[in-house]
Formats: sequence, structure tokens, C-alpha cells
Amino acid sequence: MFTLRVEKECGCFRKSNLENNQKFTTKDAALMEAMNMAKEMNETFCQKHEFKVLEDGDDILIKVDERQKTTCCGGGHCS
Repeated sequence: MFTLRVEKECGCFRKSNLENNQKFTTKDAALMEAMNMAKEMNETFCQKHEFKVLEDGDDILIKVDERQKTTCCGGGHCS
């Protein structure tokens, strides 16, 4: 049995319809769900955090990190 676990439930996660501590019979199913969840969280949440998928034995973790603050204007000429 494989567990998909969100490391820290931020406010956006608690307000969403996403579920923590889900159980899966295959690692592939857990990884696919974790990747889909992390993508949704990165695209639709408030942008204060960044979400990454990590494997930890039979656990698949969605790690929560503070999003890097940037002074880039987004015009493509700052790098």
C-alpha cells in the first residue's frame, strides 16, 4: 500500500477539495495522482508556496516550500 501525503496543509489546501493521506495499491497510481495534485496546486493556489513531488519509501510526498520572490518583471529581459 502506498500513501500520498501532503507535507503541510496550507490554507489554500484546506479550502480546496483535495484530499490528504490517500492510499493506493500501486506506486504508479500514487505518483500520477501526486503529480496531478502538485500541478493543480501550483497553478491554482495563491502562489505563496511551491509544491514538489518526492518519493519516500512507500510514501509519496507533496513537499511545500515558500515560493522564491523575484523582482523580474516577466518581460524576458531580466535574466
